[in-house]
Amino acid sequence: MTLEALIFDVDGTLADTEDVHRRAFNLVFERHRLGWVWQPPQYRELLSVAGGKERLAWFIDTLPVSGAERVHLRRLVPALHAEKNRCYRHLVMSGALRLRPGIERLMTEAREAGCRLAIATTTSAVNVEALLQATLGSAGPAMFSAIACGDEVRIKKPSPYVYHLALRRLGLRAHQAVAFEDSLNGLRSAVGAGLRTIVTPTYWSRHEDLSAASLELPHLGDPHLPIGGEPGHQLENAPWLGFAELARRMDGRTAFARDPVDELQS
Repeated sequence: MTLEALIFDVDGTLADTEDVHRRAFNLVFERHRLGWVWQPPQYRELLSVAGGKERLAWFIDTLPVSGAERVHLRRLVPALHAEKNRCYRHLVMSGALRLRPGIERLMTEAREAGCRLAIATTTSAVNVEALLQATLGSAGPAMFSAIACGDEVRIKKPSPYVYHLALRRLGLRAHQAVAFEDSLNGLRSAVGAGLRTIVTPTYWSRHEDLSAASLELPHLGDPHLPIGGEPGHQLENAPWLGFAELARRMDGRTAFARDPVDELQS
């Protein structure tokens, strides 16, 4: 089967954005004198809750405060999250992030081969646009044939809805595309939509059980940053994942480690 599209998650997959999100949250907490500071180990646990507003609401529900205070804090969530997104975009546009190794190379190879690019993410459209413009230039968003965001679906990841939306906008079936993710919630979402999924975890997700991925790599690799032990362990051609090898895996000439599994769809 011809590989027609690569569908990328954003946070943690295109770029290791999570610490910038964490810093933005903490800036807002400080401005509002809430007395909250999310340290990296705590934020790694909080990331099990998909979506910034949902994560913030879940955190508030764990606080030892009165019922009336909890109701008050929950009402602040939309405003706090909107302000956090403004801080995040400012940090991103000031150059706080770079794409992860191999991302731009693989996207270029795919487009040159006539394969389309898409995004399926929990984050908001404005955050996606900020990251793409900051890392790929003003033409970055136009490189993607479809962008599906968490605020466009009823339930965020690990629900498969956002991947269903991306596939619908591409006009493709799941077997014609490959998903790229970094976390268990994202993996569940992509596999739930029937997609073969390549996972490249970061500090924020390495502790999760990602064994159901079709292929797990530390990153996609580049000539200047090869993947240790490759080729020969999981990759055949080079110490980085190239589009030609990815396409061969799709048409069966080289097997994926695993195909999507039913148990993650529940």
